[in-house]
Amino acid sequence: MYQSKNFEHLLGLKGFSDQLLKNHFTLYQGYVNNTNKLLETLNLLLKEGKTGTPEYAELKRRLGWEWNGMRLHEYYFGNMSKEGFELEKDSELYRKIVEDFGSYENWEKDFKGAGAIRGIGWVTLYYDPVAGRLFNVWINEHDVGHFSGANPLLIMDVFEHAYMIDYGLKRVDYIEAFFKAIDWKTVTDRFEKE
Repeated sequence: MYQSKNFEHLLGLKGFSDQLLKNHFTLYQGYVNNTNKLLETLNLLLKEGKTGTPEYAELKRRLGWEWNGMRLHEYYFGNMSKEGFELEKDSELYRKIVEDFGSYENWEKDFKGAGAIRGIGWVTLYYDPVAGRLFNVWINEHDVGHFSGANPLLIMDVFEHAYMIDYGLKRVDYIEAFFKAIDWKTVTDRFEKE
């Protein structure tokens, strides 16, 4: 059974109202609960020999949505901090960003540009250990658009629930607030574990 992680230490985060964060935490907890329910139901259907049923097939498809909704939110909240730690210019990650994007500024423009794409989704800075390369990736929905085998380093939620209460339709303003809240220590640790 998966357990919801407690992200209440983010309450008081500049640029994010407590109401927005609490609503978002509740949404995340729903993904955890639904992941557990789906796993239990799928296990029961397996024991009953019902793997060939439409119910099993649809629940199996749904599992990727709920599980990724749970995990992406954990990465997202996990790479945010009230202190907003900056990316150290002498870090291996900073050097890799410059190598792959030409400059930090180019990387930031690309990441923010992906975040401003119309539609629901996520933006992820992925590291592909096979090619040794960084990518900013648009993920349309939780279970669509992931780079298989690549490791997520930085996650930004751009579903409307992540910003509408505080920013209305001004997604770009939310993206700016998110950038001020990035915990680059956590992101760098994710990269260095690769």
